[in-house]
Amino acid sequence: MVQGSFTRQVEVGRVVLVEGNKLAVIVEIIDHNRALIDGPTTGVTRQAIAYRDLILTPLVVKGLPRGAGQKTVKKYIEKSGVEAAWEQSAWNKKIQARATRANLSDFDRFKVQKLKAQRRFALQTKKQQA
Repeated sequence: MVQGSFTRQVEVGRVVLVEGNKLAVIVEIIDHNRALIDGPTTGVTRQAIAYRDLILTPLVVKGLPRGAGQKTVKKYIEKSGVEAAWEQSAWNKKIQARATRANLSDFDRFKVQKLKAQRRFALQTKKQQA
């Protein structure tokens, strides 16, 4: 079998990002442009959504039946440990860091600037001593 360049296929059970940072699962493929998603643990309502509005993640809920109901989806998500895997991923940590940075006040940004300057100074002195 020839391996393609795409590793994230649109499939039932694929975990997707919606609205920037909410996780949902593809429950049913409607057509070539839309999929039915559901995110019972993250507050995403069951809805048909265009592929262009989804971001596919490398996570997959294994064994999820097509067109599964909300209770079934929730059970499979909890059983597969998708949320724990997402919390540990570098992608999620980067999104959280970006959100934290966006919510900093002016004084917080000033403190970050001063801490970076201290770190640079410490590295320069250590480099000069070596």
